[in-house]
Amino acid sequence: MSIRYPVISPYYGTVEQVIHPLSSYFYEWDTLFLIRTDEGAIEEIVADIDGCFHSCEVMDGDRVIPGMVLAYIQEDIQRTGSE
Repeated sequence: MSIRYPVISPYYGTVEQVIHPLSSYFYEWDTLFLIRTDEGAIEEIVADIDGCFHSCEVMDGDRVIPGMVLAYIQEDIQRTGSE
C-alpha cells in the first residue's frame, strides 16, 4: 500500500533550495526545503514522516505562497520485526 501526503508551504517567499532529490530517502525531521520569506528570513520545511518524494512541484527560485503544494511525499510503511 502506498500513501502520499502533500508538503504545504506556510510562507510567502521564494524557494531557496530543494534539499532532497526525487530519488533520495529522508527521515522524519529531515529538512526538505529552505524558503526565504518575504521578510528575508530563511525557514526550513521539514519532513513529518519517513519516506521519499513522489513528486516535487517547485524548483529553486520559485515563488511560494501559504497553502501551495511544494511536493508530494510517499510514506515509508514497511514493517519491521519490532512493530
